[in-house]
Amino acid sequence: MTKKLINPPSVFNSLQYGFSQAIETTGTRQLFLSGQVGVNAQQETVAGGMYEQTVQSLINIEHVLREAGGDLSNVTMLRIYIKNGFNSHEEQLDIANALKEKFGDFPPASSWVIVSGLSLPEWLIEIEAHAVLD
Repeated sequence: MTKKLINPPSVFNSLQYGFSQAIETTGTRQLFLSGQVGVNAQQETVAGGMYEQTVQSLINIEHVLREAGGDLSNVTMLRIYIKNGFNSHEEQLDIANALKEKFGDFPPASSWVIVSGLSLPEWLIEIEAHAVLD
């Protein structure tokens, strides 16, 4: 699988927020990941706030990808659902910082959506992923 980031200068600089405007890929084996939230394998919500839940969500995505023979470099798209009331500028920077830490210089495309709530009231964020494995 090859991946080319598309971030034209005629569109705002999304890289500062940890995502690309688009990704062009080659490859045929795709993986569609269910939404991941900030819970560990024991189904405990991680302590902390938006940053910690975002990191745990991304760790869960890493685990699922690894089971399928991939890693975060295979992710081409994220859909990020953010609980309303937890979408301040600071909390959005927490999300962006976690994305930049995990994806580095090759961030996937993403959509950020504010929602009224998630399945449990303590969950602040849920992240779906699409990956191209080969």
